Amino acid sequence: MSLEGKEQQVLSPRDSAEENGQYSLQSSIHLEPQMESSTDFRQFRTSDRCIPHCRSHLEPQEKSNTDFKQFIIKRLQKTCRCGPAKAKNMIFDFLPVLRWLPKYDLKKDILGDLMSGLIVGILLVPQSIAYSLLAGQEPIYGLYTSFFASIIYFLLGTSRHISVGIFGVLCLMIGEVVDRELHKAGYDTAHIAPSLEVFSNESTSLNYTLRETCDRSCYAIIVGSTVTFVAGVYQVAMGFFQVGFVSVYLSDALLSGFVTGTSFTILTSQAKYLLGLRLPRSNGLGSLITTWIHIFRNIHKTNLCDLITSLLCFLVLLPTKELNEHFKSKLKAPVPTELFVVIAATLASHFGKLNEKYNSSIAGHIPTGFMPPKAPDWNLIPSVAVDAIAISIIGFAITVSLSEMFAKKHGYTVKANQEMYAIGFCNIIPSFFHCFTTSAALAKTLVKESTGCRSQLSGVVTALVLLLVLLVVAPLFYSLQKSVLAVITIVNLRGALLKFKDVPQMWRLSRMDTVIWFVTMLSSALLSTEIGLLFGVCFSMFCVILRTQKPKSSLLGMVEDTEIFESTSVYQNLQTKPGIKIFRFVAPLYYINKECFKSALYKKTLNPVLIKAAQRKAAKRKIKEETVTLRGMRDEVPVHLSHYPLELHTIVIDCSAIQFLDTAGIHTLKEVRRDYEAVGIQVLLAQCNPSVRDSLARGEYCKKEEKNLLFYSVYEAMVFAVESQNQKGMCVPNGLSLFSD
Repeated sequence: MSLEGKEQQVLSPRDSAEENGQYSLQSSIHLEPQMESSTDFRQFRTSDRCIPHCRSHLEPQEKSNTDFKQFIIKRLQKTCRCGPAKAKNMIFDFLPVLRWLPKYDLKKDILGDLMSGLIVGILLVPQSIAYSLLAGQEPIYGLYTSFFASIIYFLLGTSRHISVGIFGVLCLMIGEVVDRELHKAGYDTAHIAPSLEVFSNESTSLNYTLRETCDRSCYAIIVGSTVTFVAGVYQVAMGFFQVGFVSVYLSDALLSGFVTGTSFTILTSQAKYLLGLRLPRSNGLGSLITTWIHIFRNIHKTNLCDLITSLLCFLVLLPTKELNEHFKSKLKAPVPTELFVVIAATLASHFGKLNEKYNSSIAGHIPTGFMPPKAPDWNLIPSVAVDAIAISIIGFAITVSLSEMFAKKHGYTVKANQEMYAIGFCNIIPSFFHCFTTSAALAKTLVKESTGCRSQLSGVVTALVLLLVLLVVAPLFYSLQKSVLAVITIVNLRGALLKFKDVPQMWRLSRMDTVIWFVTMLSSALLSTEIGLLFGVCFSMFCVILRTQKPKSSLLGMVEDTEIFESTSVYQNLQTKPGIKIFRFVAPLYYINKECFKSALYKKTLNPVLIKAAQRKAAKRKIKEETVTLRGMRDEVPVHLSHYPLELHTIVIDCSAIQFLDTAGIHTLKEVRRDYEAVGIQVLLAQCNPSVRDSLARGEYCKKEEKNLLFYSVYEAMVFAVESQNQKGMCVPNGLSLFSD
């Protein structure tokens, strides 16, 4: 899965009797796939008889009738009970560093952690400065954000490999909120203040409408830190209430499509810096198209100095990125080309005086040290609370998925709830220190893993590199052109944009996932990031419903000399018992697909409603004409005569693929059974899971004396049908034998 940059169906024979374990199967069973033009199936000979077979009887577990009040009291007592051991475990769970740090193997792990932390720190310096631009902030705030996130995740995180810091998609979402609030507050969004407003420790409240108290950059970080604080609170609340299941609605295809779509928006937002244009950022629906319209209308104002610088940076960064990727197995660490480009571009801009001579846009003054902490603006919370929901969900979904992926790869476990706490506090605490939202990032995590990372200690090394920049080096980037930062941002979108190469393979594996990917990608790019995410989630859920609305169904036949049943439309040489039809429905049976279930069952067996109507017409005609021929009734009823020599007397419904029933599903089974019994055909249910059995019992599908209508395997049901028919000594006189398509 690429976040900056699985459905293979395997049809396997189903063992109908695997629940009771009474049958011995052959060690090797070969099934020949059915040819499309073939419709002939092997049948048992009339004289064949099933092997004598005893029905399985399982005793259900006795359920304790626990009073709900007593249950709540016991849970509260267990939760609220506190002792030294429990208090210690709670502290150690909240601060995982207390568990793993005393066991740290200095000789074995320190070299890998030092190397990976140093490399990631070097890569983070230019990326932090560049992504600050994307978030609508001054460069210093990106460095603050990466520094604090590395320290806090070292203390609270459980993943040894993920790199937590600035992530392009979240920066874009933060930047959109910042620009909207700046516009509402009356700031000129096209103007970037040349200097930073240093906050004082005074406790006077900030009136954001007074520009003489707080300039544009000052108010921008207030908005950014407030959104970050609210998003962090949401994430901690998700961890506390254990609602991490929300992330299951964000499938791999959806997340990949969302990241790719937002990559187009990021690229569009940075295009003006490549050309040296001073344009306001477009917000709202269709901002991508609006931005390009503004760019082409002002293309004649392009700053040639910025354009040439951008082209030169692309010519250096793109090939070196490809070389790093191509030789990553041979290189001990990726070449930090971005840092070299930043240094060279800064020197060229400084000594060439590009800002003074060509009016090239530069980063400006970046102060050293740290600003005094300041609380978020509580008055802004109602305005940004809704925006923070999507930001928090995307942040924790990416962090949890990456941490679980790398933990599985390296053979250790992570706690999803603790990861939500960690990423939540990586947002809450830094929001008081002029930072914006963070999460794990795939590209930097891959670098961290490939350079020998062994534990979370590498995050401290990364933080030390950033601290050195904050205390000493930062002012040296004064002359760095913004076009260089834009190029770095765009080049880092390479992984997400290259997802288009995976589309053919994705289409072969799962067409539905491919459609979800395209819909989410297009809606995120053409509408907006938040609406695109919401639209993608809704469309993904609709696809799940669509799959169950019209599921696959088939008639089954038995593999020779086994008790395995498979689809007669898929495999050849399957045996069918005359007079018995075995029907499988591959989906839950509920209100959405109940009509599909009935129509598929009637089409593949026979329609009892038509049969009953035919019988009534035949009875009336017999009264009038005294005699009636089968040919006459066949002319009246639109039913095809079967070539089967024996009559249909039993329908077995294989419920192994029916996960659950709702009220409508129970009523549908009752109705089907009633309609078939009216024409002399018995309906048997086989392989019902405990949930379905419980639903049938509560829905009073059958009476106590009719428990023999439920079977633990399809084979049992078929044997019962043969034995019951043999006891009758003749076929059920339903008057017709029908042919199913």
